Amino acid sequence: MPVIHVCPLSRLPEIVTASGASHLVTLATLGSAVERPAAIRPEHHLRVGFSDIVAPMEGHLPPGEAHVRSVLDFVAAWPREQPMVIHCYAGISRSTAAAYAAICALLPDRDEAALARELRRLAPSATPNRLFVEIADRLLGREGRMSAAISEIGRGAEAFEGTPFLLTVA
Repeated sequence: MPVIHVCPLSRLPEIVTASGASHLVTLATLGSAVERPAAIRPEHHLRVGFSDIVAPMEGHLPPGEAHVRSVLDFVAAWPREQPMVIHCYAGISRSTAAAYAAICALLPDRDEAALARELRRLAPSATPNRLFVEIADRLLGREGRMSAAISEIGRGAEAFEGTPFLLTVA
């Protein structure tokens, strides 16, 4: 059964090794150096650079349509034979938004609110980047349901970094 693991940068090598992942999505501030684990082939590693912000801010790049589309396209091309890992620096905002969007894209009949509640149960600190989710919502034609579901679960528990978790693609 295909799964998507979500984790912070500090746990990346461990999660890739333990999961046997074949694909990796790195969501990091533009210019951040993140070493690709040797188990991940270069062509199976997507790097998307943007800041974890939801409105323009001097010296930072918010997520845009091209960022979200690149994640959705990468996930759509994933053969789902082995797990995928999606990570950001803390494993709280960018990666949880991308994982939520990925599941919504791969399972178009999945209820957005139920998935958001599952995300909260699995990751108490998850605070998906609202702008990333809003853009994905529009691109996937979910008519605001993704954004509403993420608003409904609210901000996650305070944490320096998130605890790794996984979402089943089923």
